[in-house]
Amino acid sequence: MESGPAIFAAVAFGLFGAALLVWTGVRTAHRSPVAAGVSPATAAALTTLAGVVSLALGVWCLTRV
Repeated sequence: MESGPAIFAAVAFGLFGAALLVWTGVRTAHRSPVAAGVSPATAAALTTLAGVVSLALGVWCLTRV
């Protein structure tokens, strides 16, 4: 019974992290702003970091199943 919430959290973190990384990559490749009012390098670095951390949390949740 306890593996259900862990799998759900892993999928949620994984989907969010992957989507954030893809979105950041596309915006950076088109030289579009990633975040309004922030330097492009800082915004890309922070969103990439958030995406990687989210993916890592998803993997961590799967290891707890």
